[in-house]
Amino acid sequence: MSRRTGLILDFGGVLTTSVPACAFGFDRRAGLPEGTFLSVIAKDPVGSALYADLERGAITQTEWNAQTAALLGIDGTNLLGRVLEDLHPEPAMIAAAQAARAAGIRLGIFSNSLGSGPHDVYAGYDLTTTYDAVLISERYRMRKPDPEIYDIMLDLMGLPGEACVFVDDTARNLPPAQELGVTTILATDPATTIAQVEAALGLHLTQRT
Repeated sequence: MSRRTGLILDFGGVLTTSVPACAFGFDRRAGLPEGTFLSVIAKDPVGSALYADLERGAITQTEWNAQTAALLGIDGTNLLGRVLEDLHPEPAMIAAAQAARAAGIRLGIFSNSLGSGPHDVYAGYDLTTTYDAVLISERYRMRKPDPEIYDIMLDLMGLPGEACVFVDDTARNLPPAQELGVTTILATDPATTIAQVEAALGLHLTQRT
């Protein structure tokens, strides 16, 4: 097996803290039963279609805020920002990614978009300067797990699938990458995920004590 030279990372839930945990916190603050927000965007037919449209860039974040808030029965002002209030960088994962890049691994971000405003989830992460390839789904009017967008990501990486490792916290986003020969990792806690990335790349990415 040839050495893997590319690492592709999802954004939310990989380089950040848990998105579901944020959603549960939002439910509590909004006075909703725990799990309500995730149920609306994942299981409700209208809500899940709206979320898919947001990820594909078919509607703006402002439109999504208003329409999803109506399903929840709450005010829609900056809804996404309120949902993601507790979302923070995951320092260990970010450091491991940059250690991989310093070791010569080509580093990519492969993220389903949540729109750029009024809340910009990517602000402060310096994606354009600290990663070699960045794919935000709305720019291509597709989203994971649409198979075609994985080909675009590999094109941006400039590498074949067999040379890449892809980390995502959503299981359904992994099979299209596997079909292209990419080694996939389902992100869990940072320590476990980093250990799996180290094994896949054959590199030590964290300080050993």
